[in-house]
This record gives sequence, structure tokens and C-alpha cells, in this order.
Amino acid sequence: MEFLEEFSIKETMTAFMVLFAVIDILGSVPIIVSLRQKFGKIESEKAAIVAGLLMISFLFIGNNILKFIGVDVNSFAIAGAFVIFIIAIEMILGIEIHKTNQPQAASIVPIAFPLIAGAGTLTTTLSLRAEYHDINIICGIVLNTILVYAVLRLAPWIEKKLGEGSLQVLQKVFGIILLAISIKLFTANFAQLFQNYIHF
Repeated sequence: MEFLEEFSIKETMTAFMVLFAVIDILGSVPIIVSLRQKFGKIESEKAAIVAGLLMISFLFIGNNILKFIGVDVNSFAIAGAFVIFIIAIEMILGIEIHKTNQPQAASIVPIAFPLIAGAGTLTTTLSLRAEYHDINIICGIVLNTILVYAVLRLAPWIEKKLGEGSLQVLQKVFGIILLAISIKLFTANFAQLFQNYIHF
């Protein structure tokens, strides 16, 4: 019942949009199409479910890991803000700051991890916990998992309809959104840390 009381459509949609921007599944369509051509059929259901479970698991286990190493959520959220900032810069400027290894198989790896539930997504998932209730973040993850599944299934059709130019525009728009989110995460959690330091 407590979960139901904490449920908020506004928080759910905010969490959904934040994760949607970080995952950038539409911007990954060219990569998905390329992997499909290289490795054959992509198991969309398995990739989407595994990615969703990874995000939900990290939402809860990640906090325990932080407690074990003695790091508070606000500090981790600030670190997450920097990660999101770098991802946003990559999207806006079209550069690659973080280089990944060439994938060996196109199923759970590299579709579910690290393409969908990568370091940036997992960091963002835990960072959201500093501001939103768990139930709303989980709902945002589930909605993104459904969307990821749909995009994986329809990737070739989406690329054909949107075209390379439209995909690049979408990538830059969500990059700007991410940039604003990273600044908000940083300022909110830095203020909280500063307040805790003064009280201490």
C-alpha cells in the first residue's frame, strides 16, 4: 500500500524521460541495424527483459554497495551527474569520449549491456533515487523496457522512415535535455551535501 501512496504520474514520466534520454534508443537505431546485419536476428525480447532487470536490480543493490563502501546517495548522484554531462556532450557534439570494445555477439551483449543498460544508464538509475520514489523509477524503467523492445523489433523500419538526418537531430535534442538534467542533479545534490556538512 505504501508503494501505491508514493506513486506519482509526474515522477514516473520524469524518470521515464530521463532514462529515455540516457538510453537514447532512437539514436542507437543505426547501431542496432548494423548489429542485425552483422550477426543476424537480434533476440529483442531477451535483450529488453535483461536490460530492464539489470536497471531494476541496480536500483536496489547499487545502494547497498554504496553503503558498504561508505558513499552516500548524494555523492553518487553528483558523480552520476558528471557521467550524464559527458554523455550529453557526446550526443550534442557528435564526438566519442568513452570508447567501447568491438562487440563479439549481438544478443544480451552488446544490446542489453552496454548499449541499453550501460554505465551511464545504471548510474542515472541510482542517481534518480536521490530525488524520486522507487515505485516511480521502476515504472519509468518498465516503460522504457517496453519502448526498447518495440524499437529493437522495428529498428530497420524506423531508420528507413526517419532517415540519418532526423536521427542526428533527435540525438542532439536529447543531448541538450540530458545536459539540463545533469546540471539539475548536480546543483540539487551538491546543495544537499553542503547542507549536511553545515549541520555536521
